[in-house]
Amino acid sequence: MIYNSIDEIITDSIFLKLPGLRHHVRVYLKFEGLNPAGSIKLKTAVALINNAERNKGLRPNGEVIESSSGNLGIGLATVCAARGYRFTCVVDSNTSDQIVRIMSCLGANVVCIDRRDANGGLLGSRIDFIKQ
Repeated sequence: MIYNSIDEIITDSIFLKLPGLRHHVRVYLKFEGLNPAGSIKLKTAVALINNAERNKGLRPNGEVIESSSGNLGIGLATVCAARGYRFTCVVDSNTSDQIVRIMSCLGANVVCIDRRDANGGLLGSRIDFIKQ
């Protein structure tokens, strides 16, 4: 198949049968890791962006901002790059350098939060940053 955009390539039908693991039990391994963004989170990212385009007024040259510490951020960076949206991903100091580099290479603006919230965590601070 030939695709026009990387966000169209979602591997929903690649399975490997694993015989012999259990007697009288069929086991299949689904290959979500073969999605261009490397995980099942690409499906979530496509659904979020499709919904934002249909119902939230996301238009060409628009901007998406989201809090993520991993695969969803990579998925959103992939979809936004393919569709021409600016993407800002708010991460925290626990996010791996590899994840940050991948999102940056896809054109994302990555903002790292290291201020702890009232509960001593970082998620609340990431969400507060987005609300501001």
